[in-house]
Amino acid sequence: MRFRPLRSTVVPETGNRVVSTPPPTMKAVVYDRPGPADVLHVAEMPVPTPVLSEVLVRVVAAGVNPIDAKTRGGAGATGGIPSYPSTLGFDFSGVVVKAPYESHPLPPGTEVYGMVPFPRSGGTYAEYAVVPSLSVARKPASLSHAEAAGVPLAALTAWGLVVETARAHEGQRILIHAGSGGVGHFAVQLAAYFGAHVITTGSERNLPWLRELGASVVIDYATTRFEDVADQVDVVIDLVGNVHDDTGTRSLSVLRPGGLYILVPTGGWPDYAEAAAAAGVRATSYKVIPDGGVLTTLARLLESGSIRVFIDRVFDLEDAAAAHIELERGHTRGKSVLRVSDD
Repeated sequence: MRFRPLRSTVVPETGNRVVSTPPPTMKAVVYDRPGPADVLHVAEMPVPTPVLSEVLVRVVAAGVNPIDAKTRGGAGATGGIPSYPSTLGFDFSGVVVKAPYESHPLPPGTEVYGMVPFPRSGGTYAEYAVVPSLSVARKPASLSHAEAAGVPLAALTAWGLVVETARAHEGQRILIHAGSGGVGHFAVQLAAYFGAHVITTGSERNLPWLRELGASVVIDYATTRFEDVADQVDVVIDLVGNVHDDTGTRSLSVLRPGGLYILVPTGGWPDYAEAAAAAGVRATSYKVIPDGGVLTTLARLLESGSIRVFIDRVFDLEDAAAAHIELERGHTRGKSVLRVSDD
């Protein structure tokens, strides 16, 4: 059974913030066909209309994720795009401008963060987005919109990997590959928070930072083979897979018998489950589940300082292509975000 944190029963006051009626059109970054980063361009698009339990949000900032770049290039979530032009983007931070009904717990004027059901709906590289009520939560008050926009997809993925799948606990040994990335830096913190002995890989410049995040052992992947350091671990959380240096295959050898291998980027290693079974370990893939209840729990952890988000760089919406180019270079620490509109 999935662990579903209870939503807070305390509904904070939203204040007297005035919410303007949305215009008929909005500025959005779209692409007309899959391709390199330069296919992204700004266009005027209709403001989406919320239906049933959806809320309409004015987006202040949007997260930039590897799945965005993969989808733009023709992989990732491309199969679910109904038509072009399409607007990318899964996560956001912004302000509710329309709620489904008068007593909705997130009334107009509420600052929120969450995930949209892209590609079935328009993405968050736009001034407005529609969001299912169950995929949104109140923004952590201590975070700026730029910081909050870097949380949802990465932190929800990390929560699903560490808490719900690995079931992190005191004394458990967890190896996390690519600990300094968007998902990785949350996974390291959550695993340490729940008492696990965290081993992680990263580049030389990130090793001290990864220790600050809670890793007990940090490995420079450029100079050290992780299998020479890690052994008999209970869980491997693999955010790299076999697309680089056979990281996935090599990971199976460091697990204890019956240990758990969790693969996130499945596209580059279709037969990982068979390889794991042959090695005598368990294996599963993982896909993020948007969940406003978990976002509420994450907000509490962020507010208390138990975990934190690191924003590497903030790009203007018009510079989305540059954000993708930087992301695809593969050295982003934490998250990059787009500044979509003024707070």
